[in-house]
Amino acid sequence: MSEPPTTTVFVYGTLMPGERNAHIAALGGTFSARPARLPGHRLLHLWPEAYPAVVRGDGGEVVRGFALTYAPADWPVALPFLDELEGTDETPPLYTREAVALTLDDAQHVSAWVYLYALTERLNRPGVISVPGGDWTAIPDRSRTDESDR
Repeated sequence: MSEPPTTTVFVYGTLMPGERNAHIAALGGTFSARPARLPGHRLLHLWPEAYPAVVRGDGGEVVRGFALTYAPADWPVALPFLDELEGTDETPPLYTREAVALTLDDAQHVSAWVYLYALTERLNRPGVISVPGGDWTAIPDRSRTDESDR
């Protein structure tokens, strides 16, 4: 994976401020969190895993979340925490980290990393719910289940 010159990661589910894995993001150091949108991608909720998946979508779809921008000195600490949670080194990987362009709520465009769901065969089984409006907080029951390891 080549590294763009950014210390920003787009989070759209359990890592968002106020969600169950927000503390993982904080283990990496100091960051600012700004509401953001990821165009051209689709948000899914996986059940019974109880976590979200983002995949490439058509040009009209948007995922809502947060741009977490880490202090440059903290990025080398933050990235391993994030990659571990997202399973980028698992075989096969659960998510892949890819460079994208985000739109912040103030219409500013920023480069960022995003974790895209990589287990495409899982998307063909029951329990894949399209998230209306691309906002994972709209899912009423986002609680961890016995089958959720994230």
